[in-house]
Amino acid sequence: MKQFFFLVLVIIQLSLTAQTTIYGKVTDSKGVPIAGANVYLDGTYDGTATAKNGKFSFTTEEKGQQTLIVSFISFETFYTTTIVKNLSNLQIKLRDDVNTLDAVTVNAGSFKAGENAKVTALKPLDIVTTAGAMGDFIGALQTLPGTSNVAEDGRLFVRGGDAEETQIFVDGMRVFTPYSPTANNIPTRGRLSPFLFKGITFSTGGYSAEYGQALSSVLLLNSIDEPEENKTDISLMTVGLGVGNTQKWKNNSLSINASYINLKPYQELYPDSNEWHKPVQSLGGEAVYRHKINDNGLLKLYGAFSAVTFDVTQEDINTEEGTRFGMKNRNLYFNASYKDFLPNDWSVQTGVSFANDYSDIDIVSNNVKDTESAAHFKVKLSKFYSSRFRLNFGSEYFMTNFKEDYITDTNENYNFDFNTNIAASFVEANIFFSKKLAANIGLRGEYASLFNDFTVSPRVSVAYKSGANSQVSLAYGQFYQNPKNDYLKFNTDFSAENTSHLIANYQYVKNKQIFRAEAYYKDYNHLVKYNTEQPLQTSNYSNSGSGFAKGLDLFWRDNKSIKNTEYWVSYSYLDTERDYKNYPTKATPSFASQHNASLVIKHFITNLKSQVGLSYNFASGRNYTDPNKNDFLSSKAKNYNAVNANWAYLISQQKILYFSVSNVFGTQNVNGYQFKNQANTNGVFESRTIRPAADRFFFVGFFWTISETKKDNQLDNL
Repeated sequence: MKQFFFLVLVIIQLSLTAQTTIYGKVTDSKGVPIAGANVYLDGTYDGTATAKNGKFSFTTEEKGQQTLIVSFISFETFYTTTIVKNLSNLQIKLRDDVNTLDAVTVNAGSFKAGENAKVTALKPLDIVTTAGAMGDFIGALQTLPGTSNVAEDGRLFVRGGDAEETQIFVDGMRVFTPYSPTANNIPTRGRLSPFLFKGITFSTGGYSAEYGQALSSVLLLNSIDEPEENKTDISLMTVGLGVGNTQKWKNNSLSINASYINLKPYQELYPDSNEWHKPVQSLGGEAVYRHKINDNGLLKLYGAFSAVTFDVTQEDINTEEGTRFGMKNRNLYFNASYKDFLPNDWSVQTGVSFANDYSDIDIVSNNVKDTESAAHFKVKLSKFYSSRFRLNFGSEYFMTNFKEDYITDTNENYNFDFNTNIAASFVEANIFFSKKLAANIGLRGEYASLFNDFTVSPRVSVAYKSGANSQVSLAYGQFYQNPKNDYLKFNTDFSAENTSHLIANYQYVKNKQIFRAEAYYKDYNHLVKYNTEQPLQTSNYSNSGSGFAKGLDLFWRDNKSIKNTEYWVSYSYLDTERDYKNYPTKATPSFASQHNASLVIKHFITNLKSQVGLSYNFASGRNYTDPNKNDFLSSKAKNYNAVNANWAYLISQQKILYFSVSNVFGTQNVNGYQFKNQANTNGVFESRTIRPAADRFFFVGFFWTISETKKDNQLDNL
C-alpha cells in the first residue's frame, strides 16, 4: 500500500513539473488595465481571459516554440512567438485598432458618400431627390460648399476655379467630355446617369496624388459592383421617355438603358425667349457589363453613346436679327476597369477609358467641325503591410488628339490640330500612427510630351481626432494642368498651369448629424494670357498669368432632429482675383460669387405616401465690365435667388408620379449684361440684360419599376 501511494505522488509530481504557467498583464498604450481580453496559445485550447486588473495566468503542457495571441475589441491583436518557458511575467500593451468606426479619417477637402463611407455628406440618392437639381448630379453637387452658382453655365466651378479645372473620374478612369453641348445662356447637364453610382467623393481641393490634370478639384464616381435583382424601369416624362433593363446571373450581370429627349412639346406649352428652329433633341444609351472572376476579381465594362441636335436664334444687341447657333454632336465613351486582391496582401486596379466627341457647329454663316479623341490607361498596385500602413503606387498615360476645321462665311478654310501625351507616376502612403492621428503622404510626377515639360507634385494630408465625435485636418499640395484646347489648337509653346492648395478642416459627426468648417488658400501661377479679345491664331500667348483664391466653407446636415425629415445648409465665402486670359489687370473673374448659400429640405409624408422637397439657392452678384466706366470688372450684377420644389407620390409599390418646378416664385435673375460694340451719339454704350431664357422650368414624370420581388420601386431613384 505504501508503495502505491508513493507511486501516485511520483506521478503527480511529474505531472506538475510537465506544466508551464504563463502569466502577465495586459494594458492599453496608456497603461490602463484591459479586462476581458482573450489570451491563448495559437492552435491549442490553453488560455484564459484577463481579470479587472488586466492580469492573466494559465498553465499549459505545450513545449518548445509557441505563439501567444492576445485580442480584444477595438485593439490590434497582439502576437508573440517564443519558447514556452519565456512566456512569464509578460507586460503586454495593446495598440488601438485604427480600423474601428471611431478612428480618425483623412478628409480635408473631400466630401465622401457611399456604402463604405464613414461620413455621409451627399449620397447618390440625393442627386435625384434634391429640388432644383433636375436629376443632374452636377446640380446636386452645387448645393455643397465650395461651389459657385453660375446659372447660365451649369458646370462645376470650385473655389475660384474655372469649370475646366475640375476633372471627373469613373472607377478611377478619366471622363473626357462629361457635359452635354449647349448654347450660350442655356445651362448644360452632365452626361452620366446618377443611377449608375454607389459612391461619390467630391474633393474641393487637396486630393490624392493618384489624380492629376486638375487645378481645383476632382469628382470621383464609383459604379455599382453588382445589381440587387433583375428589373425593368420605364420612364414617361414631359421632356421624353426612357427604358432600362437589368439581368443578373451567377457571376455576370448586364444593365442597359436608353432615353429620348425632345423639348418641342414642352416649349410649345411654355415658350422661352429664344427662337427655336429645331428644338433640343437627344438620343442616348448606356450599357454596363460586370463579371466576377474567382472570389475577388471584378471586371466592369461601361459604354455610352449620345447624340444631340438643336438650332436656335438668340437675342444679340449688336445684330437686329440675333445670333443663330446650330449644333450636331455625337459622343462615344467607353470605360473598362478591373480590380482584384492578390496573395500576400497585394491588390491591383487597372483600367482604360476612351472618348470620341464630334461636333458640327453653325455660328451665323460660319461652320466649325471639332473632333476630339482621347484615351486614359492606368494601373495601380496597393500593398497592405498592416492596419497602420498601406502603400499605393502606379502609373498612367493620357493621349489626346484634337482636330478643328473652320470655314468662314467667305468660304475660307482653316485647319487646326494638336496631339498631346502625358505620362504620370504616383506613390502614396497611408499611415495611421494611432486611432487619433493619421496621414496621407504622396508624390506625383508628370511628363507632357507636347511641351517637353516635367512636373513634380508633392501632396500631404494630416488628420487628428480632437474628440469623441470631432477631428481636425490639414492638407497641402501642388497641382498641375495643361492649358485647355482653345489655346493648344493655336499655340503649343506653353508649360503646365499650376496651383498650390493649403486647407484647414474641422469636422463634427454624431447621430446622423455632420458639421464641417474648412478654410483654404490657393495660389495660381503660369496661367495662360493672350492679347486679343478672343484666343486667335494670331494672338500672342504666354504663361505669365497668376492669381489667388481664399475662403471659408461651412456645411451642416441633420438627418435626426425632425422625424422623416433631412436637411442641409451650406455657405461659402470666396475672395479671389486673377490676371489671366486678356485681363489688363488682376480682377475677380465674372464666374466667381463672393457669397454662395444653399438650403435643402426633404420630408416624407407617410399617410400620403409622398416625399416633398424644397431648396433655396443664393449667390451674390458677380462682376462684369461696364464700358461706360473706366474700371475693369468693377460692376456687380444683382444677387441670384431661387426657390425650388418637388413632390414624389407613390401610386403603388412600383409606380411613382413625380413633379418638380425650379424657381417657384419666378424670380427674375440676371446672368449678366451685353453692351453694344459702339457708343451712341451721346457717347453711351447701350446694354441689354442677359436673363435666363425662362424664369421657371416644370417637370412631370411617371416612373414604373417591374422587378422579381415586386417590392422594388423608383422612390430610391427620386
